[in-house]
Amino acid sequence: MTNGQAYGKHRIALLIPCYNEAETIGTVVEDFRAALPTAAIYVYDNNSSDLTAKCARDAGANVRLETRQGKGNVIRRMFADIDADIYVLVDGDDTYDAGSAPQLISKLIEQQLDMVVGSRLVDYDSAAFRQGHRFGNRLLTGVVAALFKHDLDDMLSGYRIFSRRYVKSFPALATGFETETELTIHALELRMPIAEVVTPYKSRPAGSDSKLRTFHDGIRILLTVLVLFKQERPLVFFSIIFAVLAVVSLLIGYPIVVEFLNTGLVPRFPSAILATGIMLLAFLSLASGFILDTVTRGRREQKRLWYLSVPPVSP
Repeated sequence: MTNGQAYGKHRIALLIPCYNEAETIGTVVEDFRAALPTAAIYVYDNNSSDLTAKCARDAGANVRLETRQGKGNVIRRMFADIDADIYVLVDGDDTYDAGSAPQLISKLIEQQLDMVVGSRLVDYDSAAFRQGHRFGNRLLTGVVAALFKHDLDDMLSGYRIFSRRYVKSFPALATGFETETELTIHALELRMPIAEVVTPYKSRPAGSDSKLRTFHDGIRILLTVLVLFKQERPLVFFSIIFAVLAVVSLLIGYPIVVEFLNTGLVPRFPSAILATGIMLLAFLSLASGFILDTVTRGRREQKRLWYLSVPPVSP
């Protein structure tokens, strides 16, 4: 394990996942070193084709390589490799405000939180958000808010502070940009104490291009939300399927039942079979929901026990 340097009594590690950020990574490392002078800074290069690794190393960061492509793969590697009390996760594109880091860390320590999210949606440059990104962010955050009951405004922020107990209990299954969604839902499902703090958000400097593909990554994030909803709330998920199938079955079968009661005949036998089959599938879905809900509860208890086995951040 690699140890974060002491920050008072807490060891803080700054984690920066990078892919082709040679234009900005040096500035990011220098700015965060000024804000957090005793924190250990780690840059994980994700197969960059430019001079990202060299620029980060020249700026004084500890540079590592993760060959599996995708931000989620990088975060999995960072969380596994680095040992610290507090983790600061930030992108290497120089859009997040380094000066806000002490405030975010202080909030996490003083309130003994497990995650503090730097929200970008209030204080940002007019050119920082493309219209599609801003709309997609609000849409996906709203979907997660409806499904998992939370009040975060910026679920997709890449600027986050974590406690050690969060990091060491996080399974990190995502591979790409959907990892922010997974980070949020993990905290919500274990009912961790979390908070959100408004931080300035800047435009990318000239020569630096965003790696986010609006529609492609937006669809991947939405699919991730649905998969996690099925995994973490199976009874609700399969109850919805049950309700849809049951309604379809009743719509198909109602006229047949009425005609049978009036005449004693079943003139549309294939439709009767179809309605019966759909209703059987509906109840099969409901039964699956009950079974998987029991499994999920046991899995959540195990994750909770592992989470509780790690000491909290002491104020």
